[in-house]
Amino acid sequence: MTVPTKAGVTEVNIEVKQSAMGMQGFHSKADFWGQSTLWMLIVMSFVPPIYFSFILGYHPGWGAIIGGLIGYAAFIGIMWFLEPITYYPVLGKSGTYIAFLTGNIANMCMPCSAAAQESVGADPGTKKAEIAGTLGIAVASLTNIVVVIAVVLSGSYILTIIPQSVQNALQFILPAIYGGVLGQFALKKPLYGLVAFVIGMAVLFAPIFSLIKIVLCVAITIAVVLFLEKSKGSVSE
Repeated sequence: MTVPTKAGVTEVNIEVKQSAMGMQGFHSKADFWGQSTLWMLIVMSFVPPIYFSFILGYHPGWGAIIGGLIGYAAFIGIMWFLEPITYYPVLGKSGTYIAFLTGNIANMCMPCSAAAQESVGADPGTKKAEIAGTLGIAVASLTNIVVVIAVVLSGSYILTIIPQSVQNALQFILPAIYGGVLGQFALKKPLYGLVAFVIGMAVLFAPIFSLIKIVLCVAITIAVVLFLEKSKGSVSE
């Protein structure tokens, strides 16, 4: 049995402290730039309606604006609170900032974050996974911006040359992405993949409000997986 020397213990403590300080500094910068860019985007989002309303004189009236806000909030408002909580465990702090800044969270950021973590062999929830996921989301967001600009500039022409059969197939992109992500994690934990699939099918066909189905599916799956993990721990003890 090898007893670590005092110098060895000191070196390990220094490395752990430096690692903690490095992540703390990384999170501090992520908070600064993430909050700054999000607030800039919020302010810029008001520029077009203010311009059309008060410069061009197309203001629809406060009654219509408030009524539209109330109707939209009643329909989708719950997701404003649930989405950050649901996506945070996979995206991490810095990834969450980028994802909510660029959008396409479910169909781009989540799969790219998961793929980046898988490529470096990082376990979800670790510091390595957060950094890998953030890099994956950043590259995907830059690529998405380039593609969006190209499509906006030449979108009409592209649609004219794409066969109708291909256009009809585009509706299956999102289910294919979700299936790929499920398969990626199910290969590591087949039992949990089966649990997620069964719960997903049950929630999908259940007669409940459609807006809470995704959140409900995630919550139930996490609860069942945690229960199974605790059961394994009790058996091993």
